Amino acid sequence: MQATETLTEGLKREFKVVVPAAELETKLSSELADLRGRVRINGFRPGKVPVAHLRRLYGQSVMADVVQNTINEANRKIVEENSLRLAGEPKVTLPEDKEEIDAIVAAKRDLAFSVALELLPSFEIKPLDGVTLEREVAEVPESAVDEAIERLAKEARPFNEKDGEAAAGDRVQIDFVGSIDGTPFEGGSSQDIRVEIGSGSFIPGFEEQLIGAKKGEERTVVTTFPEDYQAAHLAGKEASFAVTVKGIETPGEATIDDDFAKTVGFDSLDALKKVIRDSLERDFNAQSRRKVKKLLLDALDAQYDFDLPPSLVEQEFAGVWQQVIADLRQSGSSFEDEGTTEEASKEDYRKIAERRVRLGLVLAEVGDRAGVTVSEDEVTRGVVERARQFPGQEQAVWEFYSKNPQALAEIRAPIFEEKVVDHLLGQATVNDKTVTREELFADEDAEAEAAAAETPAEEPKAAKSRARKPKAAAADKETAESAEDAGAAEA
Repeated sequence: MQATETLTEGLKREFKVVVPAAELETKLSSELADLRGRVRINGFRPGKVPVAHLRRLYGQSVMADVVQNTINEANRKIVEENSLRLAGEPKVTLPEDKEEIDAIVAAKRDLAFSVALELLPSFEIKPLDGVTLEREVAEVPESAVDEAIERLAKEARPFNEKDGEAAAGDRVQIDFVGSIDGTPFEGGSSQDIRVEIGSGSFIPGFEEQLIGAKKGEERTVVTTFPEDYQAAHLAGKEASFAVTVKGIETPGEATIDDDFAKTVGFDSLDALKKVIRDSLERDFNAQSRRKVKKLLLDALDAQYDFDLPPSLVEQEFAGVWQQVIADLRQSGSSFEDEGTTEEASKEDYRKIAERRVRLGLVLAEVGDRAGVTVSEDEVTRGVVERARQFPGQEQAVWEFYSKNPQALAEIRAPIFEEKVVDHLLGQATVNDKTVTREELFADEDAEAEAAAAETPAEEPKAAKSRARKPKAAAADKETAESAEDAGAAEA
C-alpha cells in the first residue's frame, strides 16, 4: 500500500492511495482460508471445502470486506504517519468504471482511490491572566420573595360559584366554537374551558367581552388574532366565537399565613419563604453566571482568529439557518417584513456559525490541555435531570438516552463546557459588582431581541427578533456541541 499526498491547501489535505492487486489477493486468500474453517456446506466435511469453491460462492462479498478494511487501514495509516487531527470523517473517492471495479474485485487490478481530509486548526492557547471581567451580582430583595408568595397565593386562591354577571377577575366556564368568515377553523372549538377575565390567557379582546355575561347565556365574541400569532393561517384575521356560558365563579381571599403555607405543602410560612428565597437565589446566580460567561466568551472571541474547517462551519450554519427559517414560517413573516434580505441574513448568521465553531474549538483545546473530563456519574445525573422534565415519561427518556450515544453526547457537552468555563474563569481576574435586581436582569427585557441571537440554545425567540437583529456574538451555550464535536474528532 502506498499513500501519496496530492494536495495541501489550508486545512485541506488529499492523498492518493494505491493497493497492489497482489496485496488484495493475499488478503482475500487469507480471509477465505479463515472462512474455510468456519463455514458449513453440504457435501463437504468441515474444513475441507476447496478454497476455489469458496471463492466462487463468497468471493465478491469477502472482497468487499477486504476493500473496506483496506480503506480503513489506509485512513488510519495516513492519520497516524502524518500526525493529523481530523475535523471530520475522511471522504473516500473510489473508481466508478464497472470494468475497473470488476477487475479490482477479481484481484486483477490495483485498487486506487483518493482520500480527502479536513483538519482541525492548530493554534496556541493564550493566557487569560491579563483579562479582567466584571461579574454582576445582586441580593434577593425581600420584596421579590413577597411578590412570589403573592403570585402563588393568587394561583391557589379558591373560587366560589357566583350568581349574577361576570366581572373582571371572575372565572367563567364556557363552551365556544370559533369561525372565520362563517367557517369553523381547526382548533377553534372547545368545551368546559375556564377563563379568568383579565388573565390575558386568551387572544386580546376575548376575555373583556365576557364581562356582564350570565350563566346560561349565549353570546358572540368577535376579536382579531395578533399579526404575529404563532399559527400563520390565523394571524391578523378576525374571528367570531359562539360562546355558551356554563358557570361563573368569583375569587375568594387567600390569607398568607402558616395555614396557607400548609395548603401548598410546607410546615410554615417561614419554611415557604426560605424555599422561595433559595429558588430566587439560584435564578440570580444563574443569571450572574450567564452574563459573566458571555463576557468571557467575548474575550476569547477577541483573542483568537484562525482558519476554520469549512465542513464544521457549514454544519453549524445549516442548523442555525434551519431554525431561522422555521421561526419565520411559524410567524408567517418574511425577510422583507423585517427590513432585510435573505442574503444579508445568511451573511449575519454565517458569522454566528463561525463564532460558534471557533469558540467550540478553543474550549475543546483548553479542556483537553487542562485535562477536563466528564465522569459517567455526571452524565447519569444529567440524564436524570432531563428525565425529570418529562413527568410520567421518565423511563422512556432514560431508555432513549441509554440507547442513543449521540443523544447522550448532548448531555455530556454542556457539562464539559461549564467545567472548561470554570477553569477559564479561574485564570481571569473576575471582579464582582453589586447591582440591583433590575440591572441584573435588564438584558432579559430591554435587550430581548439581542438575546435571541446571543443565546440561541435557549427556547427559540420570535423570527421577528432573529431576522432583524442577528449578532455575530452568538451561541454562548451551543459552543458546547462544537467543543464536544472537536474533542471527539481529535480523539
